[in-house]
Amino acid sequence: MTNDAMTNDVQIYPFRIEVPQADLDDLRARLARTRWPDQLKDVGWDYGIPLDYLSELAEYWRTRYDWREHERELNAFPQFTTTIQGQRVHFLHVRSPEPDAVPLVMTHGWPGSVVEFTKVIAPLTDPRAHGGDPADAFHLVLPTIPGYGFSGPTSEPGWNVARIALAWDELMARLGYERYGAQGGDWGSSISRELGVSVPGHVIGVHLNMLLPSGGLDLPDLTDVEKRRLDRMRQFRTTGMGYGAIQSTRPQTLAYALTDSPAGQLAWIVEKFRDWTDGDLPEDAVDRDQMLTNVTLYWLTGTAGSSARLYLEAARSGAWGPPAQSTVPTGVAVFPHEIAPPVRRFAEQSNNIVHWSEFDRGGHFAAMEEPDLLVSDVRQFFRLLR
Repeated sequence: MTNDAMTNDVQIYPFRIEVPQADLDDLRARLARTRWPDQLKDVGWDYGIPLDYLSELAEYWRTRYDWREHERELNAFPQFTTTIQGQRVHFLHVRSPEPDAVPLVMTHGWPGSVVEFTKVIAPLTDPRAHGGDPADAFHLVLPTIPGYGFSGPTSEPGWNVARIALAWDELMARLGYERYGAQGGDWGSSISRELGVSVPGHVIGVHLNMLLPSGGLDLPDLTDVEKRRLDRMRQFRTTGMGYGAIQSTRPQTLAYALTDSPAGQLAWIVEKFRDWTDGDLPEDAVDRDQMLTNVTLYWLTGTAGSSARLYLEAARSGAWGPPAQSTVPTGVAVFPHEIAPPVRRFAEQSNNIVHWSEFDRGGHFAAMEEPDLLVSDVRQFFRLLR
């Protein structure tokens, strides 16, 4: 893999993914030697990802999945690296053929990567070629969060949401974009929203496909829809936050297992694709190879631990506390199988909501599950601001 030296210069370097064959051979060999645990009978997914499902998926990964095919697909997008505050930052920069396109920085989350966005890049940058209005075009900047993928690992503490947002603003400035939009889900939602809080003069608007409830949760006049959504959040905090508790307190301990065992890394990520998507199995909601490309990226870059560190950094910086007020125009796309679909009147307490869409399908990984819906909603929101 080619990359720039870890310096403090402001140069931007071309980047191309070139995984050594030895790394792919090692992955297959490790999968072949997996030491599988036992499992209780007839418990399904109730205790975690089932053995029969994971072992079949691991065998598919070992024998049928073709990294080189997806490496070529990723390399079809212009990629670069630069160094910001001593940290390498990898990003895709896909300019639109439309000269008046709006610059838009889109940020992934965990357990995602820039792989999430491969289905939305073309229609967002070149709507004319995809049945859309050329006036809706964007110049896309898709950075990899520090500690993740080819931006990893981080080399010092302190890479929290606020610091990443400022790094993104610096990146956009280096690319010549003084004013731009921001979009994201999961950590990308937090980072995009933070851009609007930290540098509102640079951000024309923020579009989010995840916004966790905050404030007003105990109001006495909750509607049935609001009650269901808040109950979903409470259930998630009770039964679905184990991964977050570990990653926000002991990411280094977790890293040894996930960095040594591809089956472990696969289970850790794929379980979330099942829990957070709109389907009985992950493949019901997302393309299996796209999901495995995402997992493979974590494995090949050895960033299970450094990506998890963002949870600890967020906890220590208070990022999960009451949100700061954002005055930047904000749009929210609500997908029903999100971890916790937001409630508009709660969102309006700390955000300048000017656009709100509710969909009848889709979940946490919107760009992978429902790319057409996400593209359409991003276009609609930014029409208000062009």
